[in-house]
Amino acid sequence: MIVAIRFLIPLLIVLTVIYVGLSIYSRLVRRRKLITHWEKKELKGDRDAFVARGLKKYDSSFRRKLLLGVYVVPLGAIALLIYIINFK
Repeated sequence: MIVAIRFLIPLLIVLTVIYVGLSIYSRLVRRRKLITHWEKKELKGDRDAFVARGLKKYDSSFRRKLLLGVYVVPLGAIALLIYIINFK
């Protein structure tokens, strides 16, 4: 059990760093797309408000939730391997 904890704590730290990096990168890409859309369509009004509304929609989108796969996939694979090795 101690070995598993010694393995999982650094893994969770690394996965958290990856998640934060991907989250920031994804948000910056979405922001850039919103600004490009604004300029391409030559929309009127406040650009910052348009971008803020778009990012608020993005924060509750399914695409944003897919980033949690950074945790689910590796930990699920490890759990599956442990189960297969121990109980099959």
